[in-house]
Formats: sequence, structure tokens, C-alpha cells
Amino acid sequence: MAPGPANPWIVRPRPNPGAALRLVCFPYAGGGANVFRTWPKALPAEIELWAIELPGRETRLKETPLRELSPLITALTDAVAPQLQAPFAIYGHSLGALIGFCFARELRRRSQRGPVHLFVSGRRAPQIAEPSPAYNLPEPQFLARLRSLGGVPDALFQDPQLLAFYLPVLRADFALGEAEMAPPDEPLDCPITALGGERDEKATLDELDAWSTQTRAAFERETFPGGHFFLQSARDALLGSLSRRLSRIMATL
Repeated sequence: MAPGPANPWIVRPRPNPGAALRLVCFPYAGGGANVFRTWPKALPAEIELWAIELPGRETRLKETPLRELSPLITALTDAVAPQLQAPFAIYGHSLGALIGFCFARELRRRSQRGPVHLFVSGRRAPQIAEPSPAYNLPEPQFLARLRSLGGVPDALFQDPQLLAFYLPVLRADFALGEAEMAPPDEPLDCPITALGGERDEKATLDELDAWSTQTRAAFERETFPGGHFFLQSARDALLGSLSRRLSRIMATL
């Protein structure tokens, strides 16, 4: 799976120039475009998935990861918006949900067409501060927090060199997701669906429901078995739900 020749931000696992709908996907902290590599096989064929590759990982290993939200959103929108053909929906998990939400806001600020739907997954609403930040913890406590969340391969903790290589990316991503909140602004015009794990302490039901204040349109919440990384443990159920919802969206276009 490789990014487009002229745009390192966009990876298309199954290119489909004539797609009826595009799904722009943002990964969780420490993740890259490969998180979504196999997703197109489980989604309707009329959908083209765009996996966003952030600096500092996978095909962009030589780049410095960004630690501040505003510069990241500006650079992301500058790079992606000119190539983004409407209609499109957004999906983001954890940190990716915050980035996807801020991306939708930035498109509106630039008077560009926004998403037809926003799927926010495993993330408290953006007006709620992180109650227990981890990004500035000493290394032992930071690693313990990573282990408690799950989702990080055990091989990473067992290889000191690999761990030292990825720690700056993880620290930067946690700073993006924890050090700042999205500033107050008008609600979005697109519907929002909040997706969560039934045992996810990072995004409780109340924190998921609080996304309802961020839209003028419809809001729904759906939960799945599992914790914070239910997108892995309940992958089939999640992709089945997304497929059904995206099919309904396409029927209205």
C-alpha cells in the first residue's frame, strides 16, 4: 500500500476514481495508514477509502511528527483539500477522531464543502478535557499507560531499539490529543455518529453522547464489545455497521 505519487498524506488501498463516496480515515495515536489497509474489502465497492498518513510514521518516517494541533490541521488541509472530491465522509479513531473533526471545521472555515457524515470513534467529545494526560509522564509511567490501553504490539515493548524509535511519535501524538482541546465554535452541519467500546474508559457513554452538541444535524451513538481498541477486537461488527451506514448515505446522494 503506497501513497499517491504527488501526495504523501493520502494512501488509497483500493483506488476507485469513479467512487460514489470517499471515506477519509484518520488513525489513532502512533498509528498510520496501514491501520486501514484491509478495510476496503469489507466496505461497499462504490466507496474509495483514503487513509491519512501523518508525518513521522510508515512511508513518512523521515519527517518530524507534529506536536501541536493547529499546524497539523493547516498542513493537512493544505495538502488534502485540493484533491478531495465530494461527496466524502470522515472516520477517525481516538486521536484520529479529533483530527477528523478539526479537519471538517477547517474546511468550513475555508468555505469548502465539508463531509456528508462524521464518524468519531473511541474519543470523548472535543469540549471535554483529558482528565489524566499521559504525554508528559516519565517514560516508565508513559509505557505503563500505553500497555493499559492495549493496541500497541507486545513486540514494541520487547525491543528497546524499536521502542526508542517510536517513542517520539507516540509522545507527539499523545500531546496532540491531550494537551489541547478544540476551541469553541459553531456546530457542524453534517450528522455525527459516535462509536465506542463498551468497556472503554477513555471514552465513556456520557463522553460519547457529548458529541451531540457538535452538530446541527442528526446524532447517533453505537457501542461495540471491547475496550479502547474495539476497532481491532470488534473489527467485523464495526465494519459491518459502517458499511450499512455508508450504504444508507450513498442512497441519499
